[in-house]
Amino acid sequence: MAAAFYAVTLALSLALALLYVFIWHKHFDAHITLIFALVPIVNLGYAMLARAQSLEAALMARRITYLGGCYLLLFITLAVFSQCDIRLNRWLRAAMTVFNSIVYLSALSIGHTRLFYAEVRFEQVDGAYQLLRQYGPMHAVFRWMIGAYCLMSLAALAYGFRRKNQVSRKALYLMLLPEILCVLSYFGGRQLVRQVELIPAAYTVALATFLIIAYRISLYDVTDTAIDSLVESGDTGFASFDFRLNYLGSNETARAVFPALNGLTVDGPIHRDEWMRAHALKWLDAFRKDEAQNTACCEQNGRTYLIRVSYLFDGRRNRGYQLFITDDTRNQEYIRLINTYNTQLQLEVAEKTEHIVEMHDKLILGMATMVESRDNSTGGHIRRTSEGVRMLVEELRKEAGRDLSEAFCKDLIKAAPMHDLGKIAVDDVILRKPGRFTPEEFDKMKAHAAEGARIVRAILEGTEDEAFRRIAENVAHYHHERWDGSGYPEGLKGEAIPLEARIMAIADVYDALVSKRVYKDSMSFEQADAIILDGMGRHFDRGLEACYIAARPRLEAYYAELGQG
Repeated sequence: MAAAFYAVTLALSLALALLYVFIWHKHFDAHITLIFALVPIVNLGYAMLARAQSLEAALMARRITYLGGCYLLLFITLAVFSQCDIRLNRWLRAAMTVFNSIVYLSALSIGHTRLFYAEVRFEQVDGAYQLLRQYGPMHAVFRWMIGAYCLMSLAALAYGFRRKNQVSRKALYLMLLPEILCVLSYFGGRQLVRQVELIPAAYTVALATFLIIAYRISLYDVTDTAIDSLVESGDTGFASFDFRLNYLGSNETARAVFPALNGLTVDGPIHRDEWMRAHALKWLDAFRKDEAQNTACCEQNGRTYLIRVSYLFDGRRNRGYQLFITDDTRNQEYIRLINTYNTQLQLEVAEKTEHIVEMHDKLILGMATMVESRDNSTGGHIRRTSEGVRMLVEELRKEAGRDLSEAFCKDLIKAAPMHDLGKIAVDDVILRKPGRFTPEEFDKMKAHAAEGARIVRAILEGTEDEAFRRIAENVAHYHHERWDGSGYPEGLKGEAIPLEARIMAIADVYDALVSKRVYKDSMSFEQADAIILDGMGRHFDRGLEACYIAARPRLEAYYAELGQG
């Protein structure tokens, strides 16, 4: 009987978890997601316990079941706080997690120490094997912990009911159920049914409850989408309602324009408010009768607002209605300006954008040149390697099957001068040393790659060109990585090294070979070419060999013109 009971709860919890995955939405609470991930594992532990035939198997199963007691109530409590719109300090959340982990570590010691179980026996009782135990001191801590989380959750729910009008009452009512069931099953399950523990059933019912809550959350959290972020930052407000004309929520702009929204309760019908009956209900009824009747005007606080009615979509699902509220006076002024000065504005914006980009590029090149000026052995390295990258990229684009966008190639060429920015953090004693580095000096020199990535990230933080920022950061960070994994700073291997860094590596090494340094003479083109080709498949990506060979005549001509090689 017990085995069948636990098998059923396991199957149901797995089914509910799969259903949750099916309806999952990016706005779902992370704690609820953790609950759905953990319950099937815990229920599996109970199923294993029912079928255990040895003490060791029973102890292993019991250790799995204590995942529920030690973590599920924590996640439920955090979910309650989140649903009640109560923010816990991150250090408090971390302390709670650490404390629960300590309790769980003591639970893992059952059978080995007397901390959690003072004594355990595996005996046959009423025709079935059972794990008999006497509790240790940490089990008392465990029970107090459960009680503490229960009280915290109940207090948060009470606060939410009294103080949080913008929190769904339905969700708060539903939150009570898993909390109460889990606590009752912990403290009274054995007294109700002797042969089985009711905890897996409580967990399964909790999952069903959280499934309903999660489904409702996708309604309440529609204002957290990227579209709403744009609305919140501008002059547009909106309010949402379900098909029964119950209030779902609104943003601050809407509540500032129409103060009546502040008095509404989430999930409450809007017809109870006089202003909403006279205005919002009229707009929604008109739209419900004829979808073409989706605009209206409203005088409020001495201004005219344009009201647009549309359906409320959650992904592809139509879930209700929403009102978009815009200050029409300002909007009309904006439209007139656009119609009158559109061409002029476009020209001015294009000119200023080009000027800003030009200044940005010159600033980057200036910084790179300033860093290079500290190094007495690599003069002109930035200019030469940038030209080398350009030649390699041009040949690479000619190869069949290569899908390199023009933007990628342009960004890589522009990013090439930034590859050694990290050297600004290297001590002058090392950077300007007139000879080879000692192993200790080389270790310090190698730090310039990671430091360069950090500097690039800081310089380009907030830029709208995210693709360029990523390419520039990768070039600085990984241009000393090697195809066989023997490079630095991360020891990346093969295609784990970004393509832009693999291209930069060839240009960087080629320049180092054919250029004169204080500790070596320049190599001939033949010697450099032999080293580069020999490094294909070890140092360099063999897939770039063809483009290097194609670019080699141009590289040699370029360096010959500079008097090198």
